[in-house]
Amino acid sequence: MVIATWNVNSIRARLDRLRAWLQRRQPDVLCLQELKVVDEAFPAGPLRELGYHAAVHGQKTYNGVAILSRAEPREVHRGLEDDDPQARLISARVAGVRVVSVYVPNGETAGSEKYAYKLAWMERLRDWLRRRCSPDEPLVVCGDFNVAPDDRDVAFPDLWADSVLCRPEVREALAGILAWGLEDVVRGHHPEGGVYSWWDYRMLAFPRNNGLRIDHILATPVLAGRCTSAEVDRDERRGDKPSDHAPVIATFREDRS
Repeated sequence: MVIATWNVNSIRARLDRLRAWLQRRQPDVLCLQELKVVDEAFPAGPLRELGYHAAVHGQKTYNGVAILSRAEPREVHRGLEDDDPQARLISARVAGVRVVSVYVPNGETAGSEKYAYKLAWMERLRDWLRRRCSPDEPLVVCGDFNVAPDDRDVAFPDLWADSVLCRPEVREALAGILAWGLEDVVRGHHPEGGVYSWWDYRMLAFPRNNGLRIDHILATPVLAGRCTSAEVDRDERRGDKPSDHAPVIATFREDRS
């Protein structure tokens, strides 16, 4: 099973690129973030033509997450089961694997209300995992976490040290989510670091490779142990009207137990 995640930064703006990428890479599951459309405006039809079902949790202008899958998604759940109106989580069971697509808040600036919301949201995600999931089941949590786990995931650590993507508090919050029972599969295949998934549109960040790895595929041990490869499709950040994020892709071998 090939599972990927991609913050497309507007499904409308990136639909042609998304369709071309799906045809080229043909993942079994693709988690999407930052759709920026309500459910009714999601382009399910053009994606169905390519053989993909879509489970969507949309929102006008901001946020929005989805799971595309070749197998029909079942047991679809949206949100963290509270009154938060922001569309930042969707989960579904796909071919025996529980898949969770998340879009963690950016946090804007340290000390702001949005930063406090980010930290609280990450703690709520950990609580949701405790309540609704088991670290013993085949499960992946995929998405834009807006956190670079450590300095190996930042091209210029000194430049980003005080950023809301790298501050100790957010790294500790991500470590807490991992401690619930998840493994970073990209880290497992690239322990040396130097692999990035996001480059700012500004200041020639991509040509200068001023990147950070903030998009992750986290898997429970039963699934992580079957991960045969994990990569970032850096080339998808090139060309005309790209997202500022590149897709992250992991391949898992069949369970033969």
